[in-house]
Amino acid sequence: MPFLYRLVVTVFVIMAPFRLFAQSTIQGTVFDAQTKEPLAGVSVSSEDRKTGTITNSNGEFLLHSATGNVWVSAVGFQPQEVKLSEKPLRVALQPAVENLQTIVVTASREAQKRTEAPVAISRLSPTLIDETKPTLLAELINKTPGVVMLNYNNEQHGMGIRQPFGTNAYFLYLEDGVPIRPMGVFNHNALIEMNVFTISSVEVVKGPASSLYGPEAVGGAINFITQRPTAVPTFRVGIQGDQWGYGRVQYGGGGMLTKKLGIYAGGFFARQRNSWQTRSDYDKVSFNGRAEYAFTDRTKLTGTVSYNDYNSQTGGSVDSIAFYNRHYTSTSDFTYRNVKAIRSRLTLDHHWKNGSDSYVTAFYRDNSIGQNPSYGIRWTSGATKATGQINVNAFSSYGLIAQHSQRLPFWNGRVMAGLTFDESPTTYNAYQIELEAQLRPDKKSVEQYKLIKERPDLQLADYSADIHNSAVYAQLDLNPLPAMRVSLGGRFDQMAFDYDNYLDKSTGRKAYSQFTPKVGLTYDLGHDRGLYANYSKGFSPPGLTSIFTKRVNAQPGDPLFYYNLQPAYFNNYEVGGWASLFNRKMYIDVALYQMDGRNELLNIRLPDNSTDYQSAGKTLHRGIEYSLTYRLSNEWFFRFGGTNSIHRFVDFALSTKASDVVKNVNGFDMPQAPRWVANTELTYKPRWARRLRVSAEWQRISSWYQNQINTVSYDDRGAFGGRGISVINLRAGYSFRRFEVFANLMNATNELYATAATRGNNATDRTTYTPAAPRTLVAGIQYNFSK
Repeated sequence: MPFLYRLVVTVFVIMAPFRLFAQSTIQGTVFDAQTKEPLAGVSVSSEDRKTGTITNSNGEFLLHSATGNVWVSAVGFQPQEVKLSEKPLRVALQPAVENLQTIVVTASREAQKRTEAPVAISRLSPTLIDETKPTLLAELINKTPGVVMLNYNNEQHGMGIRQPFGTNAYFLYLEDGVPIRPMGVFNHNALIEMNVFTISSVEVVKGPASSLYGPEAVGGAINFITQRPTAVPTFRVGIQGDQWGYGRVQYGGGGMLTKKLGIYAGGFFARQRNSWQTRSDYDKVSFNGRAEYAFTDRTKLTGTVSYNDYNSQTGGSVDSIAFYNRHYTSTSDFTYRNVKAIRSRLTLDHHWKNGSDSYVTAFYRDNSIGQNPSYGIRWTSGATKATGQINVNAFSSYGLIAQHSQRLPFWNGRVMAGLTFDESPTTYNAYQIELEAQLRPDKKSVEQYKLIKERPDLQLADYSADIHNSAVYAQLDLNPLPAMRVSLGGRFDQMAFDYDNYLDKSTGRKAYSQFTPKVGLTYDLGHDRGLYANYSKGFSPPGLTSIFTKRVNAQPGDPLFYYNLQPAYFNNYEVGGWASLFNRKMYIDVALYQMDGRNELLNIRLPDNSTDYQSAGKTLHRGIEYSLTYRLSNEWFFRFGGTNSIHRFVDFALSTKASDVVKNVNGFDMPQAPRWVANTELTYKPRWARRLRVSAEWQRISSWYQNQINTVSYDDRGAFGGRGISVINLRAGYSFRRFEVFANLMNATNELYATAATRGNNATDRTTYTPAAPRTLVAGIQYNFSK
């Protein structure tokens, strides 16, 4: 027996280390190799797949493994097998940039596979953003199929998503899911208030998203997702500039200060001097900060702050003589735009044990825009006098968003419900300025305006309003069949404001309310192929500046203000599908849509270049959007996206006067509505120089009508002879050690083209052009550190 006892003890002592190893706990962190952001919901399993777990919101995991290595996988990333180590594992997953099965959050306000969302949605990945090295947001957004973001220079812009491109208030801009402006205070230049350097990814929902995000999300919604605190310490700093006097210093860094607290902060200082276009100097300071604190694995607090200070001269548009002679001289030396914007939010998230989720977000916004805009100049052909305006718009917002989603015990169901409200006091004042017009010899256009006198006594608009926005929304997702997913949603909005109009000494209250439903269905055909169908409704009340702007040319009997403007309504029908081919090397995504508009807010350009608003009539928006990505090899990657569309007046009266020749434009194309838009890019990353990348991009916008009566088109020829806009952009970058150098050659063939060319309906009207930049070489160097 003593011998047997000693034998048992000896065997136990010898085997104990092996038993401890077999039952040891493996811990680690999984993060995105590109952004260094922690990845939640990543599957981590033992080599034999007998044990497994998923990462928490900080990318952390604990795994009780038997033997062998660890297998790590996540949707949208390349799977990785990791060797075990005594130290905590740090696993960097490489994005699968060509994979359609990415995770998106904007389509349903929660993380889900792209192919489970019954809407047309595109995602611009961190890899694409990093390799683009954009100076302007338009360089990114235009890579989205079906989207046109116009560069009006100095970060000024217009937008077109399932709408003619321009300045209409039918697009919603979000930062981490929170609208950057309250409903009713739209500005087409609102993305000036965005920090391009701290954007991690961008998601674009095309078509009405009002059932989740409310009014103004009619043509679509663009959600800018900012950089999270990184799982490992990171820091980057760089400079970039061009030959036209633009320079930018940019920085960013973050990491985990403690096991529970992580931070990230970044921004840039930009300056433009003596550019290719006169009157285009500007300065911009942008900063974004974010902190995340994990109370537990299931409860997290996130705080963000955004600051943007923008001061710019504005060159404005030019006439045909200056445009075609490449004389990019401003017709005014007094116009400007000054913007200050602060946004902050605090979000408390909780993930319940049953798989449900809840969050509450409190947010604050403070914004002011002061400007002497070039678009405010009013001149009648042949006159030596003109007028302009100076205006200031300011608002503050306090708001709350609360949402809960609950798993259901049947059909793999999930129901989500939420509410949102904000209080936004706003003020607006605009007054006239008197100008002198120096005419060209033909007397048909102006060579130069001169500011003669400011007239604060001649008020064009002067009001204050307290905006009260509130909404409740819900969405139900079910799998009645294994391959079928049904989504039902709806939202009820009320926008109301109490106002004081100091010009007509009136006070009052206006309110707009609407229920916007959505019905969607996806069907999985297997082998990474599927179909979807969707019906959604859009709703957009008129903006306050449109309502309370004094009519410049009011006729006797006409109302002095636009109190009669009505909300616009849209019914959107679409079907689409996706497919992977050639062993998942190629992905195709297609959507066909028709959107019928009613009471769409449209404008008529009058002879003095002023605008008369009308909220009446019917419009048709119909098209097909498509994208294709193809990984030809490990060295070559091809991307193509585009849309063919029609935007047409169905029933719209220009005039009811018997003396007017043209009384309606029924059946006419809407102005600034090209039939074809495309963006394609070929990227090469050679094996013989693994840190080198080069790419060539082609931006294509076909010709469009300049006016509502379709008598004049913008159809100049560009690269490859394409009529409209046809531009080539080249990009290259090389990394060595922790440094990265890059160069972007924009408009490589030095095409002469305009990003906007518009004309009124009168015979005496002349086209005004917004010229695009000539050939521009942007170069930079950046230092990137990560532990």
